[in-house]
Amino acid sequence: MDAETIKRSLESSGLRCTPQRYAVMAFLMEQNRHPTAVEIFKAVNRTDPRSSKATTYNNLRDLVQAGLVREVAVEGRAARFDAKGLLHHHFICDGCGNVEDIEWYDVPRPAAGSLGKRIVRDCEVILRGLCIKCAAKHRAPQRARAAALAR
Repeated sequence: MDAETIKRSLESSGLRCTPQRYAVMAFLMEQNRHPTAVEIFKAVNRTDPRSSKATTYNNLRDLVQAGLVREVAVEGRAARFDAKGLLHHHFICDGCGNVEDIEWYDVPRPAAGSLGKRIVRDCEVILRGLCIKCAAKHRAPQRARAAALAR
């Protein structure tokens, strides 16, 4: 996403395009992974030392509320942030905490009125388990035990 596109997306969402907010959004747009707020702050602060931790956190909150960034809650670990515009779900590894993008598929919506007076803003599926690397580490000791018992 180029500079003008980021600026337009911020402004069309009702957010001013401040240098710090732009820096946060630009950093997130170039990420293939899902950085934490601390990682975002450190990266932004390297290019603009005037940016404070509070400003970075406030900008993340504003970007999430505007729908430009998604916050991915990781149980027991720091939340991670994602600015990919394409719809997708997430897989969170219980072992290493890595967050991976999972292809989007439609989630059945509740029937009208079934949620009472609630207003649903967003819906996301989060799959949890072991990533490929952690699953391989987990299976290795099991295979060794099975082989030992078979002897």
